[in-house]
Amino acid sequence: MIQHRALGLDPGTRRIGVALSDGMGMIAQPHMVIDRRRDDVAAILRTLYEEQGVGVVVIGLPVSLSGEEGAAARQAREFGATVESILEVKVVYHDERFTTVQAENALLEAGMRRAGRRKRRDKVAAAVMLQSFLDARNAGNRW
Repeated sequence: MIQHRALGLDPGTRRIGVALSDGMGMIAQPHMVIDRRRDDVAAILRTLYEEQGVGVVVIGLPVSLSGEEGAAARQAREFGATVESILEVKVVYHDERFTTVQAENALLEAGMRRAGRRKRRDKVAAAVMLQSFLDARNAGNRW
């Protein structure tokens, strides 16, 4: 049984979507959006790690439709290496293709206006990516 939460991060050039799993690693929920230009990313991640009992960090990996990694994937891996050194925690990567589209569609279906969608889209995309990771890993409960 999983006893630590998974922290899902969907890094973009301006914002980082953040999601957290429940303690059993079954359900991902949107948590927050970090603004890379205004927020102290390292301090926020340390606080989340300590206060939420994080056992693994899952970074969204933007790969092409063919599965190849380009510049955005390299940036995500560099971000992951930084997170790993800041938190001294295991970082894994998970395909995040179409998560922003899925998040946008879910927010549209909820009837949310454009300004509301913009504020929430990144954290919802992080939750979609993290849920996909959790679903893929739940058979063996291993990270």
